[in-house]
Amino acid sequence: MTQSALFAVLKPMPHRASLQYDAMTPVRCLGAIPAWIPFAFFALALIWPTIAAAQSGEAAQPFNALWRWAPFLITKGFFFNVLISFLCLLIGTFVGVLLGLGQISLLRPVRALCWFITQLFRNSPWLVILFIVMLALPFEITVFGTPYFVPGWIKAVIGLSLPIMANISEIVRGAVGSVPNTQWEAAESLAFTRTQTLWRIILPQCFKRMIPPWMNWYAILTMATPLVSILGVEEVVNLTRQAIVAENNRPELLMPFYGFVLILFFAYCYPIARLTLRLERKFAVKL
Repeated sequence: MTQSALFAVLKPMPHRASLQYDAMTPVRCLGAIPAWIPFAFFALALIWPTIAAAQSGEAAQPFNALWRWAPFLITKGFFFNVLISFLCLLIGTFVGVLLGLGQISLLRPVRALCWFITQLFRNSPWLVILFIVMLALPFEITVFGTPYFVPGWIKAVIGLSLPIMANISEIVRGAVGSVPNTQWEAAESLAFTRTQTLWRIILPQCFKRMIPPWMNWYAILTMATPLVSILGVEEVVNLTRQAIVAENNRPELLMPFYGFVLILFFAYCYPIARLTLRLERKFAVKL
């Protein structure tokens, strides 16, 4: 089988060259919200535990405990969540691009298989996928007679990479399909092969169009990383639970500690969402 047959793709149906998002998508709605409103909510989240604790006469104690644990939760917990999200995005993007190109292949078995894999993981709950990965992968593997323990974070990275892979695949398929059919015809008239047309003409245009949804999925992935605590991974939510237990499970610590974790994720993901909106407007296709 020739290389051109492997990478040949179906040309999209003729349609308008537009990749404008619907006006009521979550990213559009986010852009319509004044920037001060989210910060006001989180300021309220910060002072609310203080008000509740002040009613019992112990306002300073929960935040003294939080002050002691904050460096540990950030360096050993939240940074690990970010690392997991980077690894998942790297793996998911690499495999997802291949799946996306497979969905538009001229080879029907390849197209059907890639479509099935994409739809399977794209429409499955992430928590269920993590459970299946946890049960499917062994806790220990033996290589040349030497046993090696498989840590939970590796299973977590694999489990979260699967839905990201599927959604990246759909982004690639949609971006290629958004390029006008006339560009394929023009390239064909210039004696370009389908493979040359795809890699030299179509994909360079798709790259800019794929950046905003790609970044949006990274933010979603980062916010989903606390799910890996079910695998025993010592990420920020798991360590927060351990810190509260170490402080004798005092109920007044729940709001400050978990509110602090919420603020960490907001401070990291909200700028990504704003940048995604700006890039979406910048790279929008003008009719």
